[in-house]
Amino acid sequence: MKKFLIGAIALIAIIAMVKTIPDKKAHKKAMMEAVKAYVDEEASQRGLGDNVLTDLGKGIVNKTIEVALNSKLEVDNYLLFNTTHVELEDETKTLSLGILGHVFTFDKEMLRDALEASAKEKADAKSERKAAKEAAKEARKLEKQLKKEQKKREKEARKEQKRREKEARKLEKQRQKEAKRVAKEKGQE
Repeated sequence: MKKFLIGAIALIAIIAMVKTIPDKKAHKKAMMEAVKAYVDEEASQRGLGDNVLTDLGKGIVNKTIEVALNSKLEVDNYLLFNTTHVELEDETKTLSLGILGHVFTFDKEMLRDALEASAKEKADAKSERKAAKEAAKEARKLEKQLKKEQKKREKEARKEQKRREKEARKLEKQRQKEAKRVAKEKGQE
């Protein structure tokens, strides 16, 4: 009878655990609450009072995290409990554990690391875009300079061609003049 009672209690506990596993929405909600608490704590530690700009900054951070969680948060279901994770810089970070209808988020250091990694990722992407923009600008500048130099060479070539043609006409005139003079001298003899 004792074994039956223990088995029944274990079965009821297993069924309760299976039926009360939190869904992805519950994990996101718990993560957002943890992020909000973390952001509020960081703002107060840094001496940022409650004002419109601080609230706006907090709102932006919270919205950014929410968007990141919507796109990157993955749920791993283990029948009796589940966990969530995200991939940051080729590393999988477990963010929360869900069991018996509750979601437990992990420490603030991990949140800080995740936020800093996300900020670094954005900063790196921004730097890459800026570098690409600068490289494109330099390429356009170089191309413009090369075209300018090409036009200058072409202009100098045309000028040199005109100078040669003028010199050739001048030489031709001198030859004709010399031929006339020689002919005139021959005619006087």
